[in-house]
Amino acid sequence: MPTVDANGVRIDYESMGDERAPVIVLIMGLGMQSIAWPDAFCAGLVREGFRVVRFDNRDSGLSSRMAGGGTANLMMALAAKWLRLPVPAPYSLDDMAADTVGLMDALGIARAHVVGASMGGMIAQLVAIRHPARVASLTSIMSSTGNASLSKPTAAARRALLRPAPGPADVDAVVEHLVSLFGVIGSPGYPADHEELRGRIERGVRRAYDPAGTIRQLLAIIAAPDRSPQLKRIAAPTLVIHGANDPLVPPEAGRDTARSIPGARLMLIEGMGHDLPPALWPVLVDAIAAHCRAAT
Repeated sequence: MPTVDANGVRIDYESMGDERAPVIVLIMGLGMQSIAWPDAFCAGLVREGFRVVRFDNRDSGLSSRMAGGGTANLMMALAAKWLRLPVPAPYSLDDMAADTVGLMDALGIARAHVVGASMGGMIAQLVAIRHPARVASLTSIMSSTGNASLSKPTAAARRALLRPAPGPADVDAVVEHLVSLFGVIGSPGYPADHEELRGRIERGVRRAYDPAGTIRQLLAIIAAPDRSPQLKRIAAPTLVIHGANDPLVPPEAGRDTARSIPGARLMLIEGMGHDLPPALWPVLVDAIAAHCRAAT
């Protein structure tokens, strides 16, 4: 895929659809690559009349690797957050929001519908807060306001997320590690086809895999303050999508996000966890496309 220099970072991206069509920019979550936005999902949005841009955040996929972080830093950050002390991090979610706007600048996109999942939802919120003129609409999926009291994962989800990842040299072990993770945080109402899931995960691991980058992204999340006061300034039409059975970011975090953004509409999906199961791709495409059309 092509790359651009944006905000001092090399960003690997893919653009699909008619370049004259309204643009949807997709921002993925923690440790996930652009291709975690499924091809069929993106193709569905293109069929709905949109140009779709998906990209690798810094420290994921084929985009730039940053420096710093580490497991010890992560444990210190969690302790500092618990003690309500400042959390040091190599970069911030605001920096990642600036990456997104820098990508839009490089591609000549003046305004876009911004859609983010999980950490990507946090970044999308910050794009709407910091750059309101660039956001035609906002869709925040399985994300939060940063209110830590409402964003606590279940014990099983926390253990699965923080379990040390295998080294990148052992591809099979990495794939099994990630399959196990999604087995914990995935959608109970839409059980995964294990072969299909394993295939998607292996494709991503073989494309790029860097657990150190994921730790740096996680540090940015932990260091981020509660965005609730700032979210009240968002004027872009907003859709909040959340799984009613999300064990990683509880549904109350989605409700809180919708309450915090003026006029936001909440779409709570029964049986959905913290993933994008294939059975829900048509539902999500329809909802996002309708929301973007109404905003346009």
